[in-house]
Amino acid sequence: MTEVSSLTGRLLVATPALADPNFDRAVVLLLDHDDEGSLGVVLNRPTPVTVGDILAPWADLAGEPGVVFQGGPVSLDAALGIAVIPGDEGPLGWRRVFGAIGLVDLETPPELLGPALGSLRIFAGYAGWGPGQLETELGEGAWYVVESEPGDVSSPRPESLWREVLRRQRGDLAMVATYPDDPSLN
Repeated sequence: MTEVSSLTGRLLVATPALADPNFDRAVVLLLDHDDEGSLGVVLNRPTPVTVGDILAPWADLAGEPGVVFQGGPVSLDAALGIAVIPGDEGPLGWRRVFGAIGLVDLETPPELLGPALGSLRIFAGYAGWGPGQLETELGEGAWYVVESEPGDVSSPRPESLWREVLRRQRGDLAMVATYPDDPSLN
């Protein structure tokens, strides 16, 4: 078995060639990546469901647009909370994943976390890959791997995140941001 270099904390940006409709123009934040597989959440799939509709106690802490995001096609009936908490120490009920970004235990009373939260997003479901599956997709050119920024998690304009992330890259990759939604209309 070859050793896998961890991509935890990085973004997977779907290439225009990626054919899976679950990931069309998706920006995935990798929360875990090792030789046992990978797990992430799609940052740019807001749903029409408000956080208050399903997790009312957390509604006031959710960042704009205040809706639940479809984190991926796996376990859509499960909720994940991701929050940015600046500083070295995080509060009870929050586990650092990388940098200032961590997972929120949604069973924790929100009032314990509220004062420390920089931003909160709620995701229904996640994106998951078995051992070696993501590496195969990377080898096939399905994803660009780029550095994440803390603001990616809480972008107030998630629908434009794919283009924004690509635009901030150097060289030819920035040009991909101009790729038309439907190349046949070009």
